[in-house]
This record gives sequence, C-alpha cells and structure tokens, in this order.
Amino acid sequence: MTRSGDGFTPRRTVLAAAFAVTGAAALSTGTAAAEPVRPAARPARKAAAPAVGYHGWSSLADWRAGAGDGIRVEAGARPGVVISRPAGTADYTDPHTGITASWEYATWTSPVHTLATPATEAIVSWNARTPAGTWILAELKGTYTDGTDTPWYVMGRWASGDGAESIRRTSVDDQSDGKSSVWTDTFSVDDAASGLRLVSYRVRLTLYRKPGSKLTPTVWRVGAMGSDVPDRFEVPASTPGLAGGRELTVPRYSQEIHKGQYPEYDNGGEAWCSPTSSQMIIEYWGRKPTAGDLAWVNPDYADPQVCHAARHTFDYQYQGCGNWPFNAAYAATYRDLQGVVTRLGSLNDAEKLIAAGIPLITSQSFLKEELTGAGYGTAGHLMTVIGFTAEGDVIANDPASADNAAVRHVYKRREFENIWLRTKRYNAQGKVASGTGGVCYLYFPAKPTASQSRVLRELGIR
Repeated sequence: MTRSGDGFTPRRTVLAAAFAVTGAAALSTGTAAAEPVRPAARPARKAAAPAVGYHGWSSLADWRAGAGDGIRVEAGARPGVVISRPAGTADYTDPHTGITASWEYATWTSPVHTLATPATEAIVSWNARTPAGTWILAELKGTYTDGTDTPWYVMGRWASGDGAESIRRTSVDDQSDGKSSVWTDTFSVDDAASGLRLVSYRVRLTLYRKPGSKLTPTVWRVGAMGSDVPDRFEVPASTPGLAGGRELTVPRYSQEIHKGQYPEYDNGGEAWCSPTSSQMIIEYWGRKPTAGDLAWVNPDYADPQVCHAARHTFDYQYQGCGNWPFNAAYAATYRDLQGVVTRLGSLNDAEKLIAAGIPLITSQSFLKEELTGAGYGTAGHLMTVIGFTAEGDVIANDPASADNAAVRHVYKRREFENIWLRTKRYNAQGKVASGTGGVCYLYFPAKPTASQSRVLRELGIR
C-alpha cells in the first residue's frame, strides 16, 4: 500500500501541498503508521555533535518566576498554575465544529530561556488536566540570531476530552513569518543553511473555561526542546553500554489488529503506531483507563485501551494520532505521570534510561531493507525501546506487528541507531527525504526514583 510521510495525505490537502513545495519526503511503502508533516530535509552543512536542549517549567519556583495574568500558582506535591480570576473573555470559533463560544481566560508567560546552542527547530510539550468545559493554548515566541523576533506561534490548542463541552484539540496550519514555520507540532527555521537560528524563546500558556464556571485547567509542566542536529545520512556508531542484557517488562500491543476501527480517529491499523506505543508505556507504569473510560468502545474490539488512546491523541487538524506533544499530554492525564518530547544523541542515552527503568518511544523512517526483521518500510513510525541484548542490540515492542504475540522484536543496533538519529535518507523512489534526528517521547513518574532523576537530569529534564 502506498503511503506518504504524513499518513492519509489526501485528507490534508493544505499540508500536503506545503510539504510538496518544500521538497519533503515523497511516497514510500510500508505497513507502519506515518506521522504529521514535518520540515523537509535541510541542505548538508558542517556541524559539531548534535546539540539538543530541553528546558521545562514544573517546580513551584519555576511557576513563580513567570508572569501571570489571572493565574494562581498552586503548591503541593505537584505544583502548577490554575485560573484564579479571568483576565478577560474571548470568542473562539472551533474550526472543526463550527461552534463559536465565549471563554474566560488567564495567562502565564515563562521567563526568556536562552538556548545553550542556537536552534533550527523547537517542540513544545505540556502536562495538564482539563476538566470538561476547559482547555489550554500553548504558544512559543523566539528571538533569532539577527535580533528580530518571531510572532507568537500556536503550538497546540488542547483538551484531554472531546465531548460537547470541549473544543477539538488541534494543531494550527499556515503559520510563518518568512523566516520560520510551524509544521504541525514543530517550529522550524525555513533555511537552516543561511545560518539563521533561534537563540532564545518564551512559552505562553492561556487557560480557558466557560464564563462563570469555577472549573479550571491545571498545568503541571510545560517545556520546549530546541535543537540544531547536523544533517546526515549516517550517524556515528555508539559502543554498547551499561544496559546490555536488561529488558523491561512492557505490555505488548499491536496496532494492526485495529485495522478499520474508528474511521473518525484515522481508521486504526498503521495509523495508530503512536497511541499504541503510548499505551504500552502508560501501562508499564501501572496506569490504565477505567471501565467507565472505555464504555464507549465497541465491546467486540480487543484491547479497547488502544482505541481510547487513539481517540485522546487525535489531532483534528492533522486528522491523525501522530502529533508528538498530544501523545505526551495524553500520557500525563494519568495519575502522577509526566510526558516530555525531546531528542537524544545516541543509543547510549537510551541505555541510560533503560538501566534506570525508563522505556522510551522512538520515531524513525526507513526502507524495508534498512531494518532487518521489521518486514516493512515506512515514512514515519513510532515504536518502544524496552531493552538491550547482551550484545547491545535493541529490544523493541514494535506495534507494526501482526498481533500482540509478535510485537517483541530484536533489531540490529547499528541499523536501528542510524534510522532513528539521521536527518536525511533516501525514500523508496530514491529521492532525498527527512528523518527525525532522534525524536523520542519519555513518560515517567511525577516523583522519579533517585537513579531515574539523575538520568533525566543528564538529559536536561528536571
């Protein structure tokens, strides 16, 4: 079956056209799910080792350091920000329902964060609770190396639910200032070869609720990953490290057994790699939807929690479940879980996480012959890394498997590392296409163990 780099592209004509104009990945074949439109591969340039910097705000001191209008900072085991009093009222017309409604709002704006290495890309992710009748807006505003500023870019309008009282969670297309653009969930400098970079940024949260309501969203974490990963078809090979021979016990779910289920949430099967991977890791941490949460799922369907994850990660603009921050936000709706989108520099970073008991979800694109044993090629796919063999090969729960019993795979270390970390590749037509440069989701407890906290700090996550 022929697929594009962003799934069922005919349903996304605007983004498909934009992607074609920028020379992004052409069609490739495979059975794995694909991802939203992302920036096209950049021209090759000289660069040092991958430069990635995640910075988050989640502590009481972090929230108090920001500027609030109508916001109250809540202390406690998990500090966050809530609406104290409305700063104003605004109308919002939901583009996916056509409904215009008035909302009270309050805002929190982070201090300026200066990147250790100026970035070509940035991804914002957040952890929040949004009771029915509430939602949040996450925005990013940066300063370039030429001294000018970006506009406030919308990085997501998000609610955990999608009932009658909620907006439809959505990314926002067609955002650009002529120097940078937002591609679904990723801020990207348009011409990285020009040398233009993002040197600093602020994040702004707007919390919304129905006028007169006493309900409020709560945001516990917001952060952004800025990166300037060098363009490369090949990445340096890492030497197997301290996680050799360790495998975490992670539930195994196949996306393929859901083919044809819920067309309104992108039809199951290969479109559901991201929520299926997310659900595996959520359940590794002992969390799961309740029977009441799953009451809407057809009782004839196996693994209804995967259907639930697909529904609650679905991006109504992208028309799919592959929005990276939406998956992290979904994970964080479960009790005392956090979710972050970042990049890693090598499989050694992944080994540190596995050694500390933290599995990860990786994003990669590859031809069938580039990953021995996969049996498919894909223009974009998510899978979970759950361990390493004694020789250092990758043990992955790959949801692009025929059934749950077939989900566990062992992939050759060198092959896996390269398809995950590279930024440029050749697709099935022999044309240059893009890779994710090491993107991953990390889900972990609100109160990690000492060893988990140490490893997360080493990766810039505090």
